[in-house]
Amino acid sequence: MKKQILLLIVTASSFATIAQTNISFGVKAGFTSASMRGDAVNSLNNLLDFANGRITTNNRTGFFAGGYASIPLSELISVEPGLYYTQKGYELRGDLGIKGLEFLGANAKATLQSDYIDIPILLKTNLGDGLQLFAGPQISYLTQSQLKTSAGVLGFNVFKNTTDATSQFNRWDMGVNAGAAYQFKGGFNVSAAYDYGLSKVDANKSVNGYNNAIKIGIGIAF
Repeated sequence: MKKQILLLIVTASSFATIAQTNISFGVKAGFTSASMRGDAVNSLNNLLDFANGRITTNNRTGFFAGGYASIPLSELISVEPGLYYTQKGYELRGDLGIKGLEFLGANAKATLQSDYIDIPILLKTNLGDGLQLFAGPQISYLTQSQLKTSAGVLGFNVFKNTTDATSQFNRWDMGVNAGAAYQFKGGFNVSAAYDYGLSKVDANKSVNGYNNAIKIGIGIAF
């Protein structure tokens, strides 16, 4: 992973050297809808007990925010390194084993709230009339992961608990980011992107679980 990070830094530095006089900057923020591809349930086996076949996985809604640089290589092609804070994770509903409150298990919910620093390096092409397509590698660093569990009866929560789950997950995540954007005159832009994780998220890298996230954002270029 250290070699991959160094490669991204060297690549971004090389592009910056090529076109350093024409670099522009921008900020972007929006919402995320995150999930986990593969075996999401088993990634939390050390923290929760499950009843076989009675668990559903749902997306976690969050947000992302950060900034980027645009390095033009030609009139149609540019490179866009960025730095973003991004909320990811997922949600489980069903029969969760909560010690001492087994009778509430069928109504339980567990939400994994994982906060990442995303560092994408994107190749962007301008198709004309403001339409843009982009794709590239992304390295992410997990800053914190919390598991929030709750259970209730008749619509009332009678149990809530928050557990630090950071140590159970891989700090580094390698993936790809791809999507489309529209650049308006004056610098305002909108974008839609998809994060596709390539690294197993659990600390032991023994569970086939990978991060996924949809990002819808608005931004402005300076």
